[in-house]
Amino acid sequence: MQVNNVEMTISAVSPAQYPTENFPEIALSGRSNVGKSSLINTLINRKGLARTSSQPGKTQTLNFYKIENELYFVDVPGYGYAKVSKKDREKWGQMIERYFSDRKPLRGVISLVDGRHEPTELDCQMIDFLHYYDLPILVCATKIDKVPRGKWNKVESQIKKKLDLNANDELILFSSVTKTGKEEVWQWIKKMSGIEDK
Repeated sequence: MQVNNVEMTISAVSPAQYPTENFPEIALSGRSNVGKSSLINTLINRKGLARTSSQPGKTQTLNFYKIENELYFVDVPGYGYAKVSKKDREKWGQMIERYFSDRKPLRGVISLVDGRHEPTELDCQMIDFLHYYDLPILVCATKIDKVPRGKWNKVESQIKKKLDLNANDELILFSSVTKTGKEEVWQWIKKMSGIEDK
């Protein structure tokens, strides 16, 4: 997918602020610092549109990125960062639940996990949550360039088992450094959102 036009449209905290064009939306979710901004920047061929932060947990809003005037990427706040207060975590949970449960243009969720480690309990809870709402899931195992290629099969089976993925869930190994998995992620996005290749 060749991306020429991208704009960060809005940072929303409530449905009243969501975009109204009814373009298909693909949400990206994951633990703080798992590489969400790097994945977005790799997919859209930009270096710094999605801000990568040295302070995990900075994103506290749903950030809507309009792609080619036909699709939105929705960057969901990272979870699992200890310095975020309990009150903020509850607020985050309500905001996310409202978006995942009620948002009609949402076509699927890319759930990021760190390919170097076994998925965390919070990663498992997120997948359970997405299964509960019957949302299409692509698990994206990031930073796979840091794992020897001979261990990639083991990484895949470990993630599938730990997250209890079902037959409809998909898993792709990804690296923003080597661009491994970039085309496969785009193929899934296009399949879920129904947009044409360019």
